[in-house]
Amino acid sequence: MLAKVLVIDDEKDIVSLLRYHLEKAGFQCLEGMDGAVALRLVREHHPDLLILDLMLPGMDGLEICRHLRQDAATARLPILMLTAKAEEVDRVVGLEVGADDYVVKPFSPRELVARVRAILRRVQEPADVSIRRIGELEVDEARHSVTVQGTSVELTAKEFGLLCALIRANGRVLNREQLLEGVWGYADAAEIESRTVDVHIRRLREKLGAEAKRIITVKGVGYRFDMEG
Repeated sequence: MLAKVLVIDDEKDIVSLLRYHLEKAGFQCLEGMDGAVALRLVREHHPDLLILDLMLPGMDGLEICRHLRQDAATARLPILMLTAKAEEVDRVVGLEVGADDYVVKPFSPRELVARVRAILRRVQEPADVSIRRIGELEVDEARHSVTVQGTSVELTAKEFGLLCALIRANGRVLNREQLLEGVWGYADAAEIESRTVDVHIRRLREKLGAEAKRIITVKGVGYRFDMEG
C-alpha cells in the first residue's frame, strides 16, 4: 500500500510541485490550503505524514501542530514543517510544538522527498518486541508505549525513537550526528545545521518527569542514558 502524504500550503504552485514529486516517488498525495481543511483531512484520511506550511491563512502551522499533538489520535503523526521563515527561533519553535523536521523555502524537491522517506522509514520500521524497564520507566517498543511511575507518557514518533536509541546505546554516549543518522535517517548528518536533537531532548526530558534525569548531557560530545537504578 502506498504511503499517504498530506500537503497543506496556501501556495498553489508549491502544492502542485510537491504533489508531482511525491507521486513520482511513489507516494499517495492529498492536499489542502488552510488550517481548518488540514485538521479535517487528517481526521478523515489518516495520512502517514503531514507536510505543513507554517504561514497559513486563519490557523497557522504552529497552531495546527499543537492541536494534532494534543489529540491522542494524532499525537504521533509525523509532521514536516515547510516555511519561508529561516530564522533559528522560528525553526526551534516549530520543533518545540511537535514538528519532526523543518524545511525552508526555497527547497530542493529531491531533498524534501528524501526527508519524507527518512521520517517514514523510522516510523514504519518494525519495533523490537522487548520491554525495557529502567527504574520507574517502562518502554514497550512493540506497542510504542512509555510509562513513568505507571502513568502513560505521550511521545511523538521522533521523541520515542530518540528515547529508544539512547536506551539501546546502553549507557554509551551518542553524539548529535549519530542521533540524526539513527533517528532521523540523515545520511549526511554532519552537514546539517540544526538544533533538532537538542530541542527533542528538551521536550523528551519535560515529558519523562521524574525519570528525565537519566538523559545526561555530556558537554561537547552528546547525550547518554543512565541505565543504573
